[in-house]
Amino acid sequence: MTDYGRGRGPEPWHPEDPLYGDQGWTGHQTQQGQVPYAGAPQQEYQQEPQYQQPYPQQPQYQEYQQYPGYPQQQQYAQQQYAQPQQGYAPQQAQHPQQAQHPQQPQYAPQPQAQPQQPVYDGQGWDTGQGQYTAAVQTDPYAGADYAQHPSAGYPGEAPDLYGTDEAFPPPQPPGRRHLEPEPAEQEEEPEGDLRADGAGGRDGDDDGDDDGSAGRRGGRTKGGKPKKRSGTACLVAAVVILGVVGGGGYYGYSYIKARFAPAEDFAGEGAGEVVDVEIPKGAGLGQMGRILKEAGVVASAQAFVDAANANPKGKSIQPGVYPMNKKMSGAAAVALMIDPTKLNVITVTEGMRNSKVYEAIDKKLGKPDGTTKEIALRDSKNLGLPAWAGNNPKLMDPLEGFLFPTRYDLSKDSTPESLLKQMVKNASDKYAELGIEAKAKELGLENPLQVVTVASLVNAEGKNHDDFRKMSEVVYNRMKKTNDVTNQKIEFDSTYNYAKNQSEINFNLKEAQAFNNPYNTHFIKGLPVGPIGNPGMDALTATLNPDHGGWMFFVSVDGNTTTFTKTYDEHLKLVAEFQERQKQKNGG
Repeated sequence: MTDYGRGRGPEPWHPEDPLYGDQGWTGHQTQQGQVPYAGAPQQEYQQEPQYQQPYPQQPQYQEYQQYPGYPQQQQYAQQQYAQPQQGYAPQQAQHPQQAQHPQQPQYAPQPQAQPQQPVYDGQGWDTGQGQYTAAVQTDPYAGADYAQHPSAGYPGEAPDLYGTDEAFPPPQPPGRRHLEPEPAEQEEEPEGDLRADGAGGRDGDDDGDDDGSAGRRGGRTKGGKPKKRSGTACLVAAVVILGVVGGGGYYGYSYIKARFAPAEDFAGEGAGEVVDVEIPKGAGLGQMGRILKEAGVVASAQAFVDAANANPKGKSIQPGVYPMNKKMSGAAAVALMIDPTKLNVITVTEGMRNSKVYEAIDKKLGKPDGTTKEIALRDSKNLGLPAWAGNNPKLMDPLEGFLFPTRYDLSKDSTPESLLKQMVKNASDKYAELGIEAKAKELGLENPLQVVTVASLVNAEGKNHDDFRKMSEVVYNRMKKTNDVTNQKIEFDSTYNYAKNQSEINFNLKEAQAFNNPYNTHFIKGLPVGPIGNPGMDALTATLNPDHGGWMFFVSVDGNTTTFTKTYDEHLKLVAEFQERQKQKNGG
């Protein structure tokens, strides 16, 4: 006999019982060792023994399988006695007469009455009075409060957990189950919202409006007022939003300005401090603009690039050092840089004399006139000349021919000594690269210095590389001992001018022939004592590879084209023509 069937004798399960015929409700079975319906009179259990045999004998319930109306009775009985019931052990000790009763069926089949809709009164179901016989009988469990009163079962039984907050709600009648929507789950309160008194409660839980679920509340404080949000959290959120919006707007504005707005630029030629800006070799316009921007010359690199692209000569800017004003417009910076004379450099041209190089260094470095020349003559042996150069005491300048023609960039650390050393090194490296020491003997020359000397004469008299090769042939032919026309004299006007430190075309030939100077080839035989200028690569290569055309004479009649001849008579005709042109030019 189960707890649901307690009574004066075997009774069937009445259809009006809340659990009658329920095939789907299995979630609220009675827990082990407790009375399902608390509040039933204890004397009900004392009127008649309830258990006549040990629990494992369950076959007595198999007779209910023939009654299709009572499937839950069998299910419940199997769940009640399938495992030891610790709640009834003490009861057997109090009622020893239970063991004396013979086995008897617990639920005799009775005529089934018409089901009557149970009435729920807020404390339990009113299913009628009486026992389940042919008519509606009194239910001994009517009026039981399943949720609010402790169990009145046998001593030692566990209390009815339907009355606790943690339990499932009491069973609902079949006709009313799941008809009402379950209340929406309230937002769970954060753990940090515990009361300061440490009682584990939450704000607003003391007003008695607890909904029965642990750890949840309706999101309102006492009095029904909405809970206020943290001011700090709102402030942080606002700051974050403003930061994101402000940052995005700033970058968006910067992008639009850089893409569509004109580049930032200064106006005018600049003013104030002058800075030296060095443009490296291979630099493009963009790199130039960034260098100028970092030096404070232009307002933006893009302004310089735009100005250079707009100028027809903007892409011809040469690398080097430019002295420039700060805060120049892009156009002004481009205009200055396309002018080679504005470069803070010294350019040694091919054939240029040392005297001119010294003057340029003094001017660029702001030194007094003659400063660099004095240093060159005084410290010539300490500036890096090769061993075969500068040994003849008749040399006017030991460094002549060793200041290699190219461009030299100046900086704030540049000095006359540093520049002279750099020029001599370049010349020595080139001469070694050309192998002039070995070539000197092949050409019938006494030493490498004479190779440089021939190249300086060729560079001074010729106009182009083709002229240079023929001119070198003239020099070698006039130096020959078989030369009886000029008697081994070279007779180049450029040597007389070098000795006189001048550059004159019209001079008195008789005076030149009488001027005794080791550089004047009108007076001496053979080559001058040393170079008369700084030959370039074209003149050097032409000297090492002459034309071999047998040329002995040359003259430039119109001042642009050089005409070469093999005989002296042909040369005299060209000389007469040249002199006539010079008279007409001078108005005589």
